[in-house]
This record gives sequence, structure tokens and C-alpha cells, in this order.
Amino acid sequence: MAAVRWGILSSSSFAVAHIVPALLQCEGIELAAISSRNGDTARALAAKFGIPRAHGSYRELVEDTGIDVVYNPLPNHLHVPWSIKALEAGKHVLCEKPLAMNAGEAERLIAARNQTGLKAQEAFVIRHHPQWRRVRALVREGRIGTLKGVQGWLSYRLEDPDNFRNKPEMGGGGLLDIGVYPMVTARYVFEDEPRRVFAAIRRDAATGADCLVSAILDFPAGQAGFTCSTEFAVQQHMAFFGSHGRIELADPFAQAPDRQARILIGGDRGIWDDAVEEYETFEPLNMYINQAEEFSAAVRGGKLEFPLEDGLANMRVLDALLRSGKSGVWEKVG
Repeated sequence: MAAVRWGILSSSSFAVAHIVPALLQCEGIELAAISSRNGDTARALAAKFGIPRAHGSYRELVEDTGIDVVYNPLPNHLHVPWSIKALEAGKHVLCEKPLAMNAGEAERLIAARNQTGLKAQEAFVIRHHPQWRRVRALVREGRIGTLKGVQGWLSYRLEDPDNFRNKPEMGGGGLLDIGVYPMVTARYVFEDEPRRVFAAIRRDAATGADCLVSAILDFPAGQAGFTCSTEFAVQQHMAFFGSHGRIELADPFAQAPDRQARILIGGDRGIWDDAVEEYETFEPLNMYINQAEEFSAAVRGGKLEFPLEDGLANMRVLDALLRSGKSGVWEKVG
């Protein structure tokens, strides 16, 4: 079987640190090309990693006839424009989260996918880690009774004002950068969409980017709440509460490939009784490899587990949260 040929549409530090090493380890994938706005940078990376072709512009990469898939890790405001260009050039697209700046942009990307008939997906790498599939399976089988509530936290400190994540016009801000993770996993495990949302948003006085967001998502079966921030110490946690138990993940999002993952499953008990707890562990793995191999399988004719319609649903929730942050009231989703 011929290898699926990938090209990376950026020389970003994220792509170099995570995507390049993962693609080089994948079964059935050839990392065929990399691009940068600076040709010297692209050529240096190609030489370092043994990538056959280096391009000094994004346009050159999407028009490269020797690749099948374009991976798009550009800043958020460039996700949709360059993903559409790649589709129009005959390439399948795996685009980093968030899929778009807003739902309207996501709809334009869906239209381009429909017109070209190619595969496109939002890259939420955490959904390709087995710990998350296990959490959803446990909830489905009633291990914690009926899922009623979700609580999440994700924070890190971002002090560089020149980083695009601190520039609202480029899609910066904590909600689109990291708030997407507790939001998407709440949707994933509830297997439903919130009807309305509320958000309290604090913005940095100098950059205008949202640096602290506390949100509530009102689902038909219960509620999810999360806080995300780019001005606190690093911390991540997710918990799912049911009528007869709970599931907690201490490392739900930034799961290093050399670190064992572990989930806690708490059983039912009386309020004064000892805790009933057990753990399930998962051997270290690189979830970026899983993501790339699963997308390549879809390119070969398989089915995408997370089509662009799922990314559109994400954007509708994010749009409503941003509206709520301005209005100060609950906002309907969609």
C-alpha cells in the first residue's frame, strides 16, 4: 500500500516539536514536504529531519503535487483561508484547533469540502488518546450512573505580548487556545450539544485578549463548568459526575508521550463512608501518531470519526460563550 504523503504548512515551534516527530514515526505515512515564510528556515528543517522537499511559501506547499494531505498549524485567523486553498489545490486537510475564528468561517470551510469531495477534519489530538475513549465508554455503560455534571480547569501563563495567542485579531485569547479543550470533551462525553451557555470573561488591559474565562454549558442532561486562563500557573483537570459515581482525569489534555495516563473511577457511597475508588492506567503513547494514522486511514477510504460538522458545532458554542462574555447573560447556542 502506498504511503499517504503529508506536507506541513508551517515551521511553527508547535509543528516542529510535536507534528514532525510524530509523522516520522507513523506507519503508512511519508512526511514529504514542509513550508515556511522563510525559505532558509524550511530548508534547514528539511535537512535536519530528512524531509524531501522544502518550500519558501505556503502557496508552494499547497500546490505541491507530491503530497496528499496538508496539515495546517498556522495562527487561528489563517486556519480557514489556507485550509480552503489546500482543498482547492486537491489536498486533504487536517487543521489545528480551533477550526475557525467563528461559525461563519467554519461553514465556508464545509462548503469548500463539499465542493471538492476531499477529507477535512479539525485536529483535536486529545480525542485520539485511549483514555478519553475509555471515559466515554464508562459513561455509556452506566459506570457512574447518569452523567449530570462536568467540571474542568486548564491554565498556563502566557506573558509574551507578541505571541499570536495574545492578539485577538489573530484569534488569540485563552478561550480559543485552551478553553476549547474542556468544552469539546464535555460535548464528547455528554454526546450532546449545550442549549445555552454563560461566560464571565476577563480581558488583559494591554492586549485585549481574554485571559480568564469561567463558563457554564447547559446540556439537556446536566451542566458543564470550566475555567481557563493564560495568567495562572500550569494546571489541568477534568471530572465527570454521575448519579452514582465520578470519573477524574489528572492529566486530561497535555499528555506527554512518555508519561503513563491514569483515570480515577469513584463509586457510590454514603456521605460519611470511605471513598470507593479505583484507577485505570494507559501505557505511554504519542497521540499525535494516533491522530495522523487515523486521518490517513480516512484518506484511504475510511470514515472520519470527527467530520467538519463537529468542528462547526464547537464554533457555535464558542461564539455563544463570547457573546455571553459581552452581554453578561445566558446566550443560546446556534
